[in-house]
Amino acid sequence: MILVGLTGGIGSGKSSVSAHLSELGAIIIDADAIVRELQQPGRPLLAALAERFGSGILHADGSLDRASLAALAFGNADALADLNRMVHPVVGREMSRRIDEQFATDHVVVLDIPLLAENPRQGLAATIVVDCPVEVAVARLVTMRGFTREDAGARIAQQASREERLALATHVVHNDGSLDHLRRQIDRLWQELQSLPPTTAEDLDRYRAR
Repeated sequence: MILVGLTGGIGSGKSSVSAHLSELGAIIIDADAIVRELQQPGRPLLAALAERFGSGILHADGSLDRASLAALAFGNADALADLNRMVHPVVGREMSRRIDEQFATDHVVVLDIPLLAENPRQGLAATIVVDCPVEVAVARLVTMRGFTREDAGARIAQQASREERLALATHVVHNDGSLDHLRRQIDRLWQELQSLPPTTAEDLDRYRAR
């Protein structure tokens, strides 16, 4: 297994990079997808969130109303800290379980982690940052995801800065041009990732150390 990290700010297009790496053969362990799985009705995490934030974060069918939860958490530092404290440990344990399943394989395993710059990890064979100018990210959030410019700017401001992410990067994918340009970069990146040395048990210990 070759274990690498993938990150990028909201609106950077990280999901497009992750999807193309998956098409090329990478095993993707997506932190956001795991969060959604663990927040399904009947799961302990959803019950804990409803207890902390109130039943108003639930739809009538008992599923999570993500917009309501975001409105409560992202405008309040204490609420956001509580949300992170509740979500991050259980997501981390599930990611570790999936990593362990891949350890004896020859796969390139990509950890798709939006907050990798906020929570850096050691032991990764590479750290890929998907980068674009802030104004491009804002425009994508407005046109593709229905954000207001004010909401988009606020969400970006709550994350690590562009400079902080780039400081962690061993590989940078520039996503401010055409889709063809993006795919060519990812194709080259894929060749480089496959040539990296395999992840060792010691590397995993470093990854898990906090």
